Amino acid sequence: MSKRLPKMLYADSKGNIFDHPELCMAGMNGTVAVLPDEVELIPLPEDSKLFTMPSMPPISWDARKKTFTTVNEVRDGRRTQRVQAVAAFMAPGYLRTLLPACVYSGKKTHLPLWSYTAVGWDEERDCFVVAATKVDNNRNWNPGNYDDRTLDPLVRRMLREMPDNRLLEQLSRCAVDYHCFAAKNLFYRRWEAPLPTSPVCNSACLGCISLQPSECCPSNHDRIAFVPTPEELCEIAVPHLEQAEQAIVSYGQGCEGDPILQADTIAEATRRMKKATSCGTVNFNSNGSLPDRIQLLCDVGMDSFRFSMNSVREELYNRYYRPKGYVFADVLRSVDIAKQNGRFTMINYLVSPGVSDAPAEVDALLRFVADSGIDMIQLRNLSIDPDYYNREMGVAGQGIGMYQLLQRLKQEFPRLQFGYYNRTKENFFPEGFETGWPVKE
Repeated sequence: MSKRLPKMLYADSKGNIFDHPELCMAGMNGTVAVLPDEVELIPLPEDSKLFTMPSMPPISWDARKKTFTTVNEVRDGRRTQRVQAVAAFMAPGYLRTLLPACVYSGKKTHLPLWSYTAVGWDEERDCFVVAATKVDNNRNWNPGNYDDRTLDPLVRRMLREMPDNRLLEQLSRCAVDYHCFAAKNLFYRRWEAPLPTSPVCNSACLGCISLQPSECCPSNHDRIAFVPTPEELCEIAVPHLEQAEQAIVSYGQGCEGDPILQADTIAEATRRMKKATSCGTVNFNSNGSLPDRIQLLCDVGMDSFRFSMNSVREELYNRYYRPKGYVFADVLRSVDIAKQNGRFTMINYLVSPGVSDAPAEVDALLRFVADSGIDMIQLRNLSIDPDYYNREMGVAGQGIGMYQLLQRLKQEFPRLQFGYYNRTKENFFPEGFETGWPVKE
């Protein structure tokens, strides 16, 4: 803990943000207010955003009274005004270690699908600070690399070149209307580009970003409404694989259900891509619900697999994914098949403090890593209302701490890689990767 704790942030009814002159920043692990450790307080990353938490008063640390206190009102001169908590949404590549400390009981609706992080004001450093740690040093995804002023002519040109490709039309909307960085990469001919294929899914995830019931928070974008043909997929993918810098094409990138349900189409498209070019990396992101389909994709030369999980405990997995027609054992089998076929195998681990670092989850995760031999854990902040998620997961306490979780993983599995993004096949096992986490600037 630092000698001088950062100040608590609060917002007025108009959304103006202030730092409190006396009260200090707190965070939450699960449902418990805690003080952030000095090691987990870093300057707010560039290109991050601050959000207000409507109808949710902040919880602060009163250093004089040595206690946590809820701040419903703040006196401003002669006037007293009601206040609301403030949270940060960080730029990609950073793992939050604490949730924002606030009282959720007055919340009237589900919060939008963002990952909410504890934030304060550090007077000594004269900057906002967040409870977080950097887990990936790939700068390709920095928002500063995506200037929409240069995007529009590239989109128009590619649409003219492929006027009948429905998938390209879909991705143009993703790039222009939804500001998807991966879709923009396609038109910039660089880095990782998406290949959405599936309008359906066999999970009903609580935090699905492409389909939500009307009574819940709105989804971030519309799901693809058709299955592209192998010809449409290859028309887009092959030039990208051949021409793009650090080229990756990925199935299962956001604006779709789960691509495993279109495995036959994907297998045929991937077979053609591999025949057309040896350049680039072809990646498959999935819930891994159909193990025989994973074997099929291995057989046609898929380079890497990333399987999504919010937990390695079946009960919590089922509460979040709400699987239809498959069981958690199928996911574990898919992981095993990918590894047995020598493919670079990752877990897209959707994390939230209090769930991911709960003692039972930590023990289960250590067993899972030991049993599966996975190559990499992508630590993704789960974008969901934290109060809603904690209630659905049955959280009623706190975990050991996200930083402590990562330290245990690194100690027990020194060759396990950590990150936030997919990698090219040339960088599956980069020189010196065993130094692992945390990432140094």
